[in-house]
Amino acid sequence: MLRRDVLRTTGALGLVGSVPMAWAHHGWSSFDQERPIYLAGRAVEVKWRNPHVELMLELQTPLALPADLAQRPVPAQSAQVDGRGLLAKTVLPTRRDRRWEIELAPLSRVGQWQVPEMGVGTELALVGFTFTGEKGDPVLRVEYLFLNGKTYGMRSSPA
Repeated sequence: MLRRDVLRTTGALGLVGSVPMAWAHHGWSSFDQERPIYLAGRAVEVKWRNPHVELMLELQTPLALPADLAQRPVPAQSAQVDGRGLLAKTVLPTRRDRRWEIELAPLSRVGQWQVPEMGVGTELALVGFTFTGEKGDPVLRVEYLFLNGKTYGMRSSPA
């Protein structure tokens, strides 16, 4: 169960104060946008809903940066975040968690990009941002989703 489900359940019981607030909805300011992180693996849980499509990713081992990452095509809408520059400075996480909670874009934007619905077992790769200093829980807010040979931008809508 993803922790956001726990937050909703305990909130209904009036116990919100006992649940870490890190699992409430995050704005971009909580994430270190100067240090993009690369993750790859398979989905072990998927929540196809708002406010974000969420999944639990089990990392592949060993996790390694693809040699062609900086040359991968990025959507034209990525100009605002310098997509190519962002891919060129992407690193692996320093933390060693095997599972990461992944936050994609809102369901409406994922639909606009025509991202195929993922299920348990889907193999994918991601570039995004985690909390500053990699502190807290292993959460990645996704900038780019690499799925079935395509790159999807999660921060903007397609043109």
